[in-house]
Amino acid sequence: MAVVVVSDLPDSSKIRRLMKWEKIERKIGHDDKIYDFMAQTHAVNYPRTTKGRFLICEGSGISDCSRVLQAYEKNQIEAWKPIVSSSEKGCFSANFGMLAEFQNFQPNGNPPVSCTDKLIQSDVRIGESDGAFFSQPHRLTVEEISQVVDDFRVAAKHAIEAGFDGVEIHGANGYLIDQFMKDQVNDRADEYGGSIENRCRFPLEIVKAVAQEIGPQRVGIRLSPYADYNDCGDSNPDALSLYMAEALNKYNILYCHVIEPRMITQFEEDITESSLLAMRKVFKGTFIVAGGYNRDDGNEVIARGGADLVAFGRLFLANPDLPTRFELNSGLNKYDRNTFYTHDPVVGYTDYPFLDINS
Repeated sequence: MAVVVVSDLPDSSKIRRLMKWEKIERKIGHDDKIYDFMAQTHAVNYPRTTKGRFLICEGSGISDCSRVLQAYEKNQIEAWKPIVSSSEKGCFSANFGMLAEFQNFQPNGNPPVSCTDKLIQSDVRIGESDGAFFSQPHRLTVEEISQVVDDFRVAAKHAIEAGFDGVEIHGANGYLIDQFMKDQVNDRADEYGGSIENRCRFPLEIVKAVAQEIGPQRVGIRLSPYADYNDCGDSNPDALSLYMAEALNKYNILYCHVIEPRMITQFEEDITESSLLAMRKVFKGTFIVAGGYNRDDGNEVIARGGADLVAFGRLFLANPDLPTRFELNSGLNKYDRNTFYTHDPVVGYTDYPFLDINS
């Protein structure tokens, strides 16, 4: 996996040569009591990486219903600008999604939104241990779905105004888009439920709206067709993945970023015969894979044509100079999972050391 220096927005040929950093989602601006969901000045330390990287920020909200770090109002855009401008060595993409049914506290005491009104049965929340409580979700109406699609469009427009090179649409990990696609969640009887075409209508409407607003060359999407986050699984992930790959080709977006089938949940790996190769062959843009990769198997999947890029999250969090370490085949800092989701702006975030190449 080569690392090159680029300073302008990558086209599909340039992005193939970049190493991607998928940022572990940290609460640098999430907690409403501490940060009011605003990007914070200490996040300027975000790009602690070597030149040539392709950086995707943590999940950011498209509206006040998202309850995560946000970028849809003027003051939020302004808060992002110094963070984005400090990342001049490579490409920096915003990441937009809606946690939706996961969120128990919505504006004005409203319930979380979903494609369904079924309650999540899991007693464990992602990033936490046990004792999770999930609120009864509100089933979005057709009119409300149209509003959410437009929220994505507006958020993407604002991301470009803030200086981001592009936008990744978060359609994985049990987020709202993922819920619509998965038949174990989506029990709708209208044009957004039932057949695979109907279940994928919502994500594709978002892709179309965002691509038309900022240009398809600035758009990517993250998918996890094989994963099952908080009851969000599908009975036929092979069919789902192939349908989405083919449908996405119509919009000529820059890339598709997919979680490996072995990653059933965020931290669990499973032995499976399922593969992303068929999906990779169908999708015509840049294909990024993620999920428990290291240097050797990352090189292997690129060498056999299984992907154009490999995403690293946990390894890059603990090793801000990961490309250099991979190039030298040097040792890696061990990440501390206990600090992945803390509010501290330094511990477990910017305190991992760089490699001392002079020692």
